[in-house]
Amino acid sequence: MTDTNDKIRLDKWLWAARFFKTRALAKAAIEGGKVHYDGQRTKVSKAPEIGAKLTIRQGFDEKTVIITALSDQRRGAPEARLLYEETPESIKARMDDGERRRILRMTMPVPDHKPNKKERRDMRRFEEQNQDY
Repeated sequence: MTDTNDKIRLDKWLWAARFFKTRALAKAAIEGGKVHYDGQRTKVSKAPEIGAKLTIRQGFDEKTVIITALSDQRRGAPEARLLYEETPESIKARMDDGERRRILRMTMPVPDHKPNKKERRDMRRFEEQNQDY
């Protein structure tokens, strides 16, 4: 963990906290609007501060974390976990969404084969007919 006087970049902190495998992925997520700093879109070069609230969207999950420490070095997962604290509301929302996705996946039928050319045409025709609704 670094001294608070050292300026580090948000993409480097996200990488060190193990939210992303590479800094390039962290940078792309920030530029793509997947990371919000205190409720606002942010820049890659933003200097994170202790106590700031980050909202990070990864796939289907959205995590809201509070920065508890700063670091520019990537370490093991237990040490990286000490850099932030996820809010209880965020944990509950992620668990509820995961359960909803699991139930939805169980109720949807799994196709036994890839659609052939005729079936794809039929699906396309069906979608075009129902576009008006």
